[in-house]
Amino acid sequence: MTPLMLHLGFLMATQTPGEPDPNTVTPGVIGFFAIVFVGGATVLLGLDMVRRIRRTTYREQIKARLEAEIAERDGNPKSD
Repeated sequence: MTPLMLHLGFLMATQTPGEPDPNTVTPGVIGFFAIVFVGGATVLLGLDMVRRIRRTTYREQIKARLEAEIAERDGNPKSD
C-alpha cells in the first residue's frame, strides 16, 4: 500500500462519528455562484425556447394563410 492510502486509512479510523462541523459542509461562495449560474442559464434557455416556439407558430400561421390565398386565387378553395 502506498503511504497516502495508509495515511487516509489512519485518518478515517481516527474520526469519531457524530455531528459534522457546519463549516465544512456548507457550499460557500463557490456553491452560491454555481447555483446563480445554473438559475440564470435556466431562465435564458426558457426565454429562448419560448421565442423559438412563437416563431415556429407564426410561420405555420403565415404558411396556412398563404396557401389559403393561393387556393382562393386559383379558384379552388381549400376547405380544412
